[in-house]
Amino acid sequence: MNENQLMENITSDIKKYNIAYLRLQFTDLLGKQKNVEVPSRKLNDVLDGKIMFDGSSVQGFTRIHESDMFLKPDLITWKVLHYEKAVHDTGVARLVCDTYTLDGKQFLGNPRTNLKQLLGTLSEYGFSDFNVGFEPEFYLFKNIPTDPSQLQPSDTGGYFDQSPIDESEDCRREIVYELERLGFLVEASHHEVGPGQNEITWKYADALQTADNLQTFKTVVREVATRHGLHATFMAKPYSLIAGSGMHTNLSLFTSDGKNAFFDETDPQKLSTNARYFIAGIMKHAKGLCAITNPTVNSYKRLVPGFEAPCYVAYSESNRSSLIRIPASRGLGTRIEVRNPDAMANPYLALTVLLASGLDGIKNKLEPGIAIGTDIFDSNADQIRATALEHLPVTLYEALQELDKNLFLQAALGEHIYTRYRQAKFHEWDNYHVKVSRWELEKYFSY
Repeated sequence: MNENQLMENITSDIKKYNIAYLRLQFTDLLGKQKNVEVPSRKLNDVLDGKIMFDGSSVQGFTRIHESDMFLKPDLITWKVLHYEKAVHDTGVARLVCDTYTLDGKQFLGNPRTNLKQLLGTLSEYGFSDFNVGFEPEFYLFKNIPTDPSQLQPSDTGGYFDQSPIDESEDCRREIVYELERLGFLVEASHHEVGPGQNEITWKYADALQTADNLQTFKTVVREVATRHGLHATFMAKPYSLIAGSGMHTNLSLFTSDGKNAFFDETDPQKLSTNARYFIAGIMKHAKGLCAITNPTVNSYKRLVPGFEAPCYVAYSESNRSSLIRIPASRGLGTRIEVRNPDAMANPYLALTVLLASGLDGIKNKLEPGIAIGTDIFDSNADQIRATALEHLPVTLYEALQELDKNLFLQAALGEHIYTRYRQAKFHEWDNYHVKVSRWELEKYFSY
C-alpha cells in the first residue's frame, strides 16, 4: 500500500469505528511499550510529526536538558484496538511511532530505529528480507499476593492438555480472537508444560513488523487476562522447579526474487552455505548477545539443565537441547530456531544483535562446526569437555561482561544504546546482588 491508500484507510476507520482517541506507541530501551494518547481530531498534527513528549522521562532516551522530542508515526502500523472501548462507545486506534530530535533527525537511541537502520543494509549482502517468527510463552495466575510463594496458577494443566484440566482455554481463545481482529494470522495456541503456562504463535513476517507485533501481542494478552480476572506474566522463570517461559525465535533471509536464502536443494541437508554461515555468526557472538536476548536477572534462572532451555553454544538438526535448532521444514519454510531468548527482551534490540551476528557470519564465511546430535542435557561433564562446547552465561552479570568484551555487538547497538543499556542493566544486577533472599534466610538464619 502506498501512503495515500494508508491515509484513506485511516480516515475511513476513524469514521467507521467512531475513533475518538489515538495511541501513539513507542518502546523504551528495556522493551517497555509507552504511549502518548491524543484526541483523533489532532490527526493532522500526528501525521505531520508535531506531537511532542519528554524524552528524559523515558528509560534510556535523552538527558533532561535535551528532553523535547517528536513522535512520527509509521502509517503501516495503524490498528483499530477493538479490545479497547473508550467513553460513550467511542473507539481507540494506535500508530507505532519513531522518535525524532528537535533538529528533525531520527533519534538513534530508539531501539526500533536501530533495527530499521540495520535492515537497510541487507541489500549489501544480497538479501531483501529478514523474516522472523516468535514463539512467546507466558503464565496466567489467579492472584498477585504480597508473598510470591502463594502464587496460584490459572489451572493445573500440562503440555497440550485440554479442558476441563486446561482452565485457561477460554482466556486463550479470547486472546486469539482479539489478535485475529488486529490482523494477526494465528497459527496455533495450546497449553504449555507448566500449570497456567500457555503459548500462542502467529505467522512470521518481516523483522520490523514481527517486533511491532510482539509488543501488541503482549498488550492483548495482559488486557484479555485482566478481563478474566487473571494476571499474565512473560517473566522467564516464575517457578524454581517448573518450566520457564522462553521465546524461540525463527529466522530466515530472503532474496529479492522471493527465494529463501537458507535453502539449497543440492545440499544433503537442504541447507545453504549462507544458513551455516549465519548459524556460525550467532554462535560466535552468543555469549555477548545473551545480555540482550536474556535481559534480566531472572532470565538466567531459565537457562539451566532439565527444562529444555539451552545451556551450551551448539546447533543441531532437531535436538532441542542446543542453542540453535534447524526445524525440519524445507523450501520457503527453511529457517533456524534460536532457543535462548525470552519475551522480557526488547524485540527490536534482540533482532538487531541476532541479525548483525548472522550477517557477520556470512560476511566472514564462518563455519559452525559439527552439529550436535546427542541430548546435551544427558551428557556428563567428560562428554561435554570432549565436544569443547562453550557454556552460555549463567548470570546477567556474566552476560554483561561478555557484551563489554564484544566490540562488534557494541557497534551494532550503537554507542548511545550500548552505554545506556549496560548502565541500566549493571544497576539492575547491583540491586539484585545486595538483596537478601528468602532462600538465604531459610538457609543461614540459624548460624
